[in-house]
Amino acid sequence: MKTLAYPLLFVAAAAALAGCGGDPAPAAPSSAAPAPVPAAAAAAASTAPGVPCGDVTGTGGAKTAVVAHGSIDCAAATKLLKDYFAKLTPAEANDADGPGPIVLDDWTCGSGPNDPVTACSTEDGRQVEGTRS
Repeated sequence: MKTLAYPLLFVAAAAALAGCGGDPAPAAPSSAAPAPVPAAAAAAASTAPGVPCGDVTGTGGAKTAVVAHGSIDCAAATKLLKDYFAKLTPAEANDADGPGPIVLDDWTCGSGPNDPVTACSTEDGRQVEGTRS
């Protein structure tokens, strides 16, 4: 009888331990609507990879690859970066904190010190990036 008692004791202990741990988490109702996503996050998520738009000439004649994110076409994205580079003064381009921020209509553009990427963005989640080659 001893050999049968150990397996039964094991089953009883396992059953008791399975009941420990408090109440199980309530299951989400199947008819629940998904939580709303903020507009800027939705715009960034929907345009994750971006659209390559060719090259423009940046500060100091550097070739800069343009990538558009969100609802902006390539013509507008390349014009934006051309306008940004044209507006930068030599002092701003060589600032220790990096060039910018510079406001161009709805857009704010700039980059960090020694950063090869110029980033422009709007409040509604559109983005344009320029990466120096």
